[in-house]
Amino acid sequence: MARFTTSDGLSLHYEDAGAGAPVLCLAGLTRNSADFQFLLPHLAGYRVIRLDYRGRGQSDHAADFMSYNVLREAQDAVELLDHLGLERTALIGTSRGGLVAMAMAHAHPGRLSGAVFNDIGPEVASEGLARIMDYVGRAPDLPDLDACARALRDANQSRFPGVPLARWRAQAEAMFAEKPGGGLALRYDARLRDALIGQAGTGDAPDLWLMFDALRDLPLAVIRGANSDLLSAQTVAKMKARHPGLITATVPDRGHVPFLDEPQALGAIHALLDRAH
Repeated sequence: MARFTTSDGLSLHYEDAGAGAPVLCLAGLTRNSADFQFLLPHLAGYRVIRLDYRGRGQSDHAADFMSYNVLREAQDAVELLDHLGLERTALIGTSRGGLVAMAMAHAHPGRLSGAVFNDIGPEVASEGLARIMDYVGRAPDLPDLDACARALRDANQSRFPGVPLARWRAQAEAMFAEKPGGGLALRYDARLRDALIGQAGTGDAPDLWLMFDALRDLPLAVIRGANSDLLSAQTVAKMKARHPGLITATVPDRGHVPFLDEPQALGAIHALLDRAH
């Protein structure tokens, strides 16, 4: 099990596998390195590095939950690159991971060679944010992972039609753990909810378009689920206007977020990686 210690003393877990040009994979808000389980088989020939953010997965929980923020998580990602002796890397960021990529480019220029945004951009739709706040920090009241898989399938049927139950079962296991006495536990610090509420209350949100513009000279790709409630087609068009070389892909029958093994997603990822390396 690979770990490193951040400059503020947290031990963070990461996975480092394969050989070739490096690709750093950063997961969604409440997720962890397992977020990329469906993409991994398609990244042969690359050194794939997956980080569990502070407070997520197998990484330490922070004493100060307000450190669960995009700027600190970007610092952690850069410190991981330093730990590994990597000057630059391509990055695949799912949701929160894309925001962290923007923060890295803004605060630590030169560390990225290109980035893929999985269903995220500099404008985040309020509908999707409300849905996220409805569940973040709260373990589902379900007896086991099999029940969770069925609940995920049913809740996502309109946005992810036709996804087999086995995939939802794998997704459930990545997101939750079964408790010995029954029920499910979060695979992240529930105080992440408190951090989001506290940060929203400060009115001090970073300018995401400013951060996105820090990537202007790099190869970029954005993947959007056709049924996404977080990333709109209009935002993708704005991103394309500011970055004319942007690779875009829309994945049918997917909401927030695509699994990244869909043909459209893989086409965008490999086109980006070819340009970045």
